[in-house]
Amino acid sequence: MMPIATLDSEVTGFGSLLELLRGRRTVVLAGAGCSTESGIPDYRGPESIQRSRKPIQYQEFVRSEAARVRYWARGTAGWPRIASACPNAAHHALARLEQSGVVAGIITQNVDGLHHAAGSRRVVELHGSLASVRCLECGGAVPRDHFQARLQSLNADAELWTEIEAAPDGDAELPAAAIERFRVPGCTACGGVMKPDVVFFGENVPRERVDEAWRLFAEGDVLLVAGSSLTVYSGRRFIYRAKEQGVPVAIVNLGPTRADDLAAAKVEGRLGHVLPRLADALASRE
Repeated sequence: MMPIATLDSEVTGFGSLLELLRGRRTVVLAGAGCSTESGIPDYRGPESIQRSRKPIQYQEFVRSEAARVRYWARGTAGWPRIASACPNAAHHALARLEQSGVVAGIITQNVDGLHHAAGSRRVVELHGSLASVRCLECGGAVPRDHFQARLQSLNADAELWTEIEAAPDGDAELPAAAIERFRVPGCTACGGVMKPDVVFFGENVPRERVDEAWRLFAEGDVLLVAGSSLTVYSGRRFIYRAKEQGVPVAIVNLGPTRADDLAAAKVEGRLGHVLPRLADALASRE
């Protein structure tokens, strides 16, 4: 493993990263660290440890009406932060790298749509998108903004939920009393249960999406992990495949990851600082 460095020192690690990526087709595996600088909290970053909160589980959502009410009450309060978030320097740097031909595409674990908003064209949203809501019975999908309007029309207090603490994945902290009286509408077509079109913990990533991600992975000469601790298997599987096939792994992340011992190069730092510098060095020469 190459030395870890920050941009505040003479960046041996950053130089190794440049040499590893230069002249190679790169596939990016992006995680929550890409979005924290856009004001979207994560579960496992250095600043999230103190929150120590558990995400909703798929089976809990499906089986328990109370769990669904709790999820949608908190999600109704948290959605405006996601909807109004803007891409940061890291997102724009990845878009530049793709436009210049350095990056073949992005496999992202994020559900906020900010890669697309920054101009990235080939993005596999491994865990889906919060911008869509789907019926578990008939499969019909509607834009989240439309469903948000229905939620707010049934819950007049929802528009007053300001100055609340944000949580990962469009969630928010709410008092129990607000949750208890919350009402959730069903599907307009069949009356079924509505779920955000994202992969919950304990839920499988759809097969066709995994296949799409593998097709993109196969186009890369190197795998660049950007802002992921690689705790979740759905992302870590790409590290295992890279190891099997001899594809070098590069990591840019703030904090340790579960692949540090496999990395050919690692730079530890905020993506909004590191990735623009990477784009300046590589995109202008391609």
